[in-house]
Amino acid sequence: MPKNPETLRSGYTTGACATAATKGALLALLHQRRFATSRIRLPIGQSVTFELHTCTYTPHEGCSSVIKDAGDDPDVTHRAEICARVTWEPEPGVHFARGEGVGLVTKAGLPVPPGEPAINPVPRQMMTETVQAILDRTGNAHRGVRVEISVPQGETMAQKTFNPRLGIVEGISILGTTGIVVPYSTAAWEASVLQNIDVAVAQGCDVLVFVVGGRGERFARRLITLPDIGYVQIGNFFGMALKRACQAGVVQITLAGMIGKLAKFAAGNASVHSKQSEQDFEFLAGLAGDAGAEEAVVQRILTANTAQEVTEIALEAGLASFHDDLCRQAHQFAHTFFDRELALDLWLLDQNGDIIGRCPS
Repeated sequence: MPKNPETLRSGYTTGACATAATKGALLALLHQRRFATSRIRLPIGQSVTFELHTCTYTPHEGCSSVIKDAGDDPDVTHRAEICARVTWEPEPGVHFARGEGVGLVTKAGLPVPPGEPAINPVPRQMMTETVQAILDRTGNAHRGVRVEISVPQGETMAQKTFNPRLGIVEGISILGTTGIVVPYSTAAWEASVLQNIDVAVAQGCDVLVFVVGGRGERFARRLITLPDIGYVQIGNFFGMALKRACQAGVVQITLAGMIGKLAKFAAGNASVHSKQSEQDFEFLAGLAGDAGAEEAVVQRILTANTAQEVTEIALEAGLASFHDDLCRQAHQFAHTFFDRELALDLWLLDQNGDIIGRCPS
């Protein structure tokens, strides 16, 4: 993860904070005492100790909270209180519930189905594994646990996000894939991207892979082998990174991303941050039409909730060229940042990291 320690400070995701709070609440319920800290393992393998802001218990429930530190990221949830309430459930397993300030999913196309709390898959997995490990080692493996996550003022915070537009109502989402918040949208992160490119070239690595973040890098490493310095997490700064690579003397770039970011770039957005660019569903519908989509399919894309939903619609409709055409558009736009010849491969990845579109094809 490229960064300048003096200027860039990482933080922790709402998912990591919720996991730490959940562990504190469960331990308080089991042992009938308060705990001051909660140590969890992040998906990236790092173990982190969180200070518990609150920790209470009764014979029937445990409650705990963590104050989120987002580092240098301009995150609306920075300093938010992430709360967990844990109670016993008749059915075995871990059951999630939404408390105050956590959103409810109401539309398709998101990682969590409609009707569920807006707690994304990786945080759910983190909490489930943490809870199950504690139950197993305390002789309670057969018991069921209800985990209710709440965020005071979360509904107000959500108004500063795209949650309402995405069909997530009444609160924020509990997010994160690595547990770490890297401040993609800060000037410090931009500087670290440029530095990563410059250092790679200085070390003789003039073939680079550009990805958005840690998840994309893990996918890319399965598909192409380079020295560690050759993988550059460019965040939302597609245009800036491509321009610097050209200036620095890079001879080949593979740009790999998922449709949410790549579609924005293909539509002509140099930065794909949600605060600077919106998904252009008319653009995507036009590509679908060019790929032979029937009018009903085009209309579904125009009213889609997310770019991921568009991918699902295109695959369902058998639009064989749609994803390659999207990559072709992104490929053409990428060349506007070059002032010389530079080999560029565009890969569109699905949620499992498989290539579903590319240019050249």
